[in-house]
Amino acid sequence: MNNYGEKSSFYVFTGGPGSGKTTTLLALQKHGYDHVPEVARKIIREQMDRNGDALPWKNRQKYRDLMLDRSVDSYLSARQHHEEKPLFFDRGIPDTLAYSILEDIPASEKLETDVNTYRYHSKVFIFPPWEEIYRTDGERKQDFEEALKTYEVMTETYARLNYKPVVLPKTNVEERVKFILKHLNL
Repeated sequence: MNNYGEKSSFYVFTGGPGSGKTTTLLALQKHGYDHVPEVARKIIREQMDRNGDALPWKNRQKYRDLMLDRSVDSYLSARQHHEEKPLFFDRGIPDTLAYSILEDIPASEKLETDVNTYRYHSKVFIFPPWEEIYRTDGERKQDFEEALKTYEVMTETYARLNYKPVVLPKTNVEERVKFILKHLNL
């Protein structure tokens, strides 16, 4: 039986790229809260190191399928080793569905099943696009317009899956941490 909804201790951070998710997760870690890193960057690094084609700028469907498999593996590993204390995920399995929508890749039956099987707490923290802090790099190649569209699709996807998006304020990292902890009554 999967424990999700209001009783789950798994919380997702999502939104467009470059909106401060990872920075906020690292700040929460200093307050004693663990997190599960996003799988996308690791996949991109691995694929680039071995000249693979499961990359968002080469074979998007292969990349999506690998991202789904790794996201499910991360979820199951966390569930096996996790206590009841809140655990934060840098992106969740529904992000893979949103990616499919963004890239116009038909959702596989496995993807549809997995987003409904492996659920997180219903409260999902959405990081809005923030142009002042947005940067591209070797793994993040999207421009700011793509970041805006990603944010919109992520928000719509999570809402459609009956999650309750909570939009973070555009403020410094410590204020974001306080905002999150207040929402979780911690």
